[in-house]
Amino acid sequence: MSLLTVLCYILFVIAAIVLIVVVLLQEGRGGGFGEALGSHGRETFGVGSKGINTFTAWTAGVFLASALCIHVLNRGKVEGNILGDDAAPSLNAAPDAGATPPAAPPAAPAGQ
Repeated sequence: MSLLTVLCYILFVIAAIVLIVVVLLQEGRGGGFGEALGSHGRETFGVGSKGINTFTAWTAGVFLASALCIHVLNRGKVEGNILGDDAAPSLNAAPDAGATPPAAPPAAPAGQ
């Protein structure tokens, strides 16, 4: 793994944690987690605060950019599928010539 990939992963995890915390601190219709901090939380993250919304948008942008960076850096390294090469049979494969056909269901009794 390259140094740039490691840095993108670190930035991704930090942005995810910060984004979770910032979203929980925002005040919704019912008050939100910001009120759990008391009057200080209401003053900092109150209804009139535009800064927390801007910070959330920037954090979401960093999260999205780091996710795209991780994808671009790792897209050429993926080979095969998650189950292995032999796990999923091909849909166009012909049936095996030596295989026995499935057994027919038993016939219903004549008296019924």
